[in-house]
Amino acid sequence: MEARLRDLLNADPWRMAILHLLRSLVLPDGWVAAGFVRDAVWDHLHGHAPSIPVGDIDIIWFDPARTDPALDRQIEQQLAALRPDIDWSVKNQARMHMRNRDAPYADAADAMRHWTETATAIGVRLTPDDQLEVNAPFGLDDLFGLRLVPGPAFLGARRAIFDARVCAKRWSARYPLLQPG
Repeated sequence: MEARLRDLLNADPWRMAILHLLRSLVLPDGWVAAGFVRDAVWDHLHGHAPSIPVGDIDIIWFDPARTDPALDRQIEQQLAALRPDIDWSVKNQARMHMRNRDAPYADAADAMRHWTETATAIGVRLTPDDQLEVNAPFGLDDLFGLRLVPGPAFLGARRAIFDARVCAKRWSARYPLLQPG
């Protein structure tokens, strides 16, 4: 499925431009994640033309030595100067465990293991030789299977957070083939 995802993203000039932009930032353990990937796949599986993701573009990175949120805002401003047409969200995942009341994360993949749903916990980036690298700690089955499944951190008592998010995002209206998890 990684090859299928790579083919899908490589065929989307808008997303490839974003991936080139991310690579130029040289962020440690940096990825374009969440809706950037999810929407590309779900649009494709629903027969929609490639579209710009709804909402912001999530850039995640991991550097425990630079956790000041002001640095994320600075990177967002840098990106906005280059692409003012995009709503950017940049988050160093090395500090997000505090907001989420988790143990410290080891890297970006570990942080994504604590995200709300499995089909969103996916990041991509370009390698120096223009190859697409995929970071999918839960794999790609739920994404390509159109399954809305809560991440392990959102089972049990936190399931209500997952359910509220799915309702608020209204994904089933845009993507009627989605299956609840």
